[in-house]
Amino acid sequence: MPLIDSPADNLARIYARSLIEMATSNGGRSAVEITQSELEDLLELARENPRFSEFLSSRVIAKAHRATSLDKILTGKVSDLTRKFLQVLNEKDRLYHLPAIAVAFDSLVQEQFGRIEIDIFTAEPIDAPALNQMKDRLSSIMKRDVIVYPYTESAMIGGVKLRIGDQLIDASIATRLRQLRDQIDRDGAARVRSAIDKILDR
Repeated sequence: MPLIDSPADNLARIYARSLIEMATSNGGRSAVEITQSELEDLLELARENPRFSEFLSSRVIAKAHRATSLDKILTGKVSDLTRKFLQVLNEKDRLYHLPAIAVAFDSLVQEQFGRIEIDIFTAEPIDAPALNQMKDRLSSIMKRDVIVYPYTESAMIGGVKLRIGDQLIDASIATRLRQLRDQIDRDGAARVRSAIDKILDR
């Protein structure tokens, strides 16, 4: 079974906290950011390569065999810290939990460095000046260093959607139209009830 993207749970947070503490003590912010980038790269590789994903998550592969293969694959490609961390996960039969651990690690990084990552969805691509203006506005509102990732969603009519962690803020035109329709339906029903009340009161 391949790796499955999943939200952070308590176990993932425990491993993530241990990893960020080790990275901080071994090189400060730079080491933390390198570790974060390496985890993201490994997961991206797993998403693109089903065989690598299966290799990481399979309960059938013997731990000793996978440990040897991990060293061959990762030595010189990632930092010793990331390689050793994956070996610990392998030894504990927790490699399948890597996506959730990466989510928890990312959350801790944002918390530690006072920054937040926001996905921005629009109907058409945003040009650089508009994206920077949106980033500055979000940073001002949230009082944090905001990192934005723009995405295009062709199904949108217009407007914008923001995803912050697992929270979605939908200000798209389609949503506004739906809210307007619901309001009309609601208010229309209220007017009908009011008219009936007036007739019955006569």
